[in-house]
Amino acid sequence: QVQLVESGGGLVQPGGSLRLSCAASGDFFSSYAMGWYRQAPGKQRQLVAHITSGGSTVYQDSVKGRFTISRDNAKNTVYLQMNSLKPEDTAVYSCAAGWAVLSSFTPQSWGQGTQVTVSS
Repeated sequence: QVQLVESGGGLVQPGGSLRLSCAASGDFFSSYAMGWYRQAPGKQRQLVAHITSGGSTVYQDSVKGRFTISRDNAKNTVYLQMNSLKPEDTAVYSCAAGWAVLSSFTPQSWGQGTQVTVSS
């Protein structure tokens, strides 16, 4: 089992950028696919992006071209670089470790989440 801790959330103006980090402890981080989810108030949690153990990435249509997921296996960390942020990106963002098959991702372990607020 892997433990996950997110950081990097905060308040940003529309058009701004944030980089979220998710630090993992435990074994075999490099073997896991990693995903970033978000949940806005009153809405269902949705998968924003995921990255396979081999580095392949998949994005939700609404963030393509604006968000970039990456991983550093030497640091046991996955990142979500968010650019051109919009108010509708406001949500609690959580990372997850799991498994990827083709373009799908199945989470197994979750972090506690970090709040991202996009507002002027």
